Amino acid sequence: MQYVMLIYETPQDFETRGSGAGHPYIAAWRAYHKALVASGAYVGGAPLQDTGTATTVQLKEGRRRVQDGPFAEAKEQLGGFIILDLPSLDTAATGAIEVRPVDAEAHETVMAP
Repeated sequence: MQYVMLIYETPQDFETRGSGAGHPYIAAWRAYHKALVASGAYVGGAPLQDTGTATTVQLKEGRRRVQDGPFAEAKEQLGGFIILDLPSLDTAATGAIEVRPVDAEAHETVMAP
């Protein structure tokens, strides 16, 4: 089964991204990525740009509402995602990462010709 890890980062984490591969924060993510790839669990993923680049689109009462920025303000923001192929949720992750199953059936339905 595939799972999506939603990675929440602080504003300081986002600032660290430009510090180069030798920075401890970036080095830790690089090591984690390499371990996921080596384990065969890694399917895909990507870091996201900061919330200032976000757009929230809602459909309410038949009308589309477009709002610049994230839907809700928070101390941390969604910084990226990783898709893993694992045998169970128990093997997915622990800690401050939200993990959700991928709805493969809905994805296939949407992507079908």
